[in-house]
Amino acid sequence: MADTATLMDSYTEMTELLLPNDTNNLGRALGGAVLHWMDICGAIAAMRFCGNQCVTASMDHVDFISPIDLGEVAVVEAFVFDTGRTSIDVKVNVRAEDPKKGEERETTTSFFTFVALDEGGTPTPVPELNCPDDTQEALRDSARTERIEQLRAVAERID
Repeated sequence: MADTATLMDSYTEMTELLLPNDTNNLGRALGGAVLHWMDICGAIAAMRFCGNQCVTASMDHVDFISPIDLGEVAVVEAFVFDTGRTSIDVKVNVRAEDPKKGEERETTTSFFTFVALDEGGTPTPVPELNCPDDTQEALRDSARTERIEQLRAVAERID
């Protein structure tokens, strides 16, 4: 395992064409399907970052702010923005793309925590996050700020 890894080492983007099996009776993406794609993309980002198998430990609050319609492309993007000793925090964004019009819109964002496992299935140390340029630093800082703001907003709703 390397001592450090960069945010871009973890960057992952995957696409899914929304087909009828993943839609509700309104022709829109099932929330569970979107969460599944987010979990997979986040796990790939975490594994690319640390070079080990990773398991989902938690997922923060999710608001579906815009639907993904039948025939649109779901673009799922993930990157590591923070680490602990054995944990990896990953921001996952989803946007809908209309391939005919070339238009995109944000649909949801959430923050996942994964735990890296060694060959025996025991939590194992992960590299430190290195952001060697301004772009990576800005992505990291923005994700940290957004997560804090999202958690604060959820806590305020509970009060």
